[in-house]
Amino acid sequence: MNARVLPAARRPSGALRRLISPLVAPDIFDFWAGRLNRNWTWDRPRARLVAREDAAKGAVTLWLRPNRHWAGFRPGQHVNLGVDIGGVRHTRSYSLTEPPRADGLLAITVKAIEAGRVSQYLYGQARAGEVFELGPAFGELCLPAHPEGGWLFLAAGSGITPLMALTRQLAAQGMPVDLDLAYWARTREELCFLDELRALAIRHPRFRVHLGLTGEAAREADEQAGRIDGDWLDARIPALAGRRAMACGPGGFVETARRLLEGRVAGFQAEAFSPPPNAIEDSGEVEVHLTRSGRRLQVARGQSLLVALEEAGLKPESGCRMGICNTCACGKATGATRHLPSGALAQEPTQALKLCINSAVTDLELDL
Repeated sequence: MNARVLPAARRPSGALRRLISPLVAPDIFDFWAGRLNRNWTWDRPRARLVAREDAAKGAVTLWLRPNRHWAGFRPGQHVNLGVDIGGVRHTRSYSLTEPPRADGLLAITVKAIEAGRVSQYLYGQARAGEVFELGPAFGELCLPAHPEGGWLFLAAGSGITPLMALTRQLAAQGMPVDLDLAYWARTREELCFLDELRALAIRHPRFRVHLGLTGEAAREADEQAGRIDGDWLDARIPALAGRRAMACGPGGFVETARRLLEGRVAGFQAEAFSPPPNAIEDSGEVEVHLTRSGRRLQVARGQSLLVALEEAGLKPESGCRMGICNTCACGKATGATRHLPSGALAQEPTQALKLCINSAVTDLELDL
């Protein structure tokens, strides 16, 4: 499937729609229209699964056709996908791995995570015809309108997905910049898009791919065993000082990349989908008072508030689970929290709090 980059745009409403809009209850319309076609809604974006492809060991690419209410996206952004499993709606965030296409299809690549209910379902059970809720695109890991100079993409595990969309965007433009993409996985079988990346490197002299294997020996010229370090960067990436770098992966990988590149590149952007390991050393428990429901819970310091609430049997709204989409944000009335990725302490009362990337330091009052 060849991609052609198009601007994201919202389809305009028709004159009839504008005329009758004050008379329509969207939820009632959606209920009855859904009896005929679940993708039909008054104004709610949804997408139908139309095809699936194996992407790597334990990973699958899902092709989705959004309805007319989808507002579009920029390469590198994420989308919240609402998936119904056993009658319960679960929302998770996935990167769109293709730039906008002429046929309107969207692609997400999902890696099955052990004990991950949604990823396991999408990987092993979701079939063509199923309809998902679709949130608006979000995220800032995007290229400028006219990229220039040299670029460095660093990915580990599922972090390849937004960077693959950006690589495909540049390839569709004829690779107008020098680009090195370094991508780490445990084994060769777990590398997504492997054949395509190698084909792009052959087709575009300004693009080079570097594959890191942390669990097996290298055997090809573009492979190297081991993890990212300064020696690797010095040996593999020419003109590092002039590069603009983007990194995506687990928190520990992103923080290592940030440390290695600090002061050595022209720019650095990153997204982490988990906090850095051992970022917080707080121990013990505190009380969290949920003011709307009246519940009081004991939660562990140093643990994501979202995870702590879920372990207590609650189901707060959530999406990306990495501090980008704001779906899990709620009000904090009192107490101190710690920002898990950076370790920064926040003691100001009456502030918005993202549950997924903050932990409790003292007793809290949350607007839940």
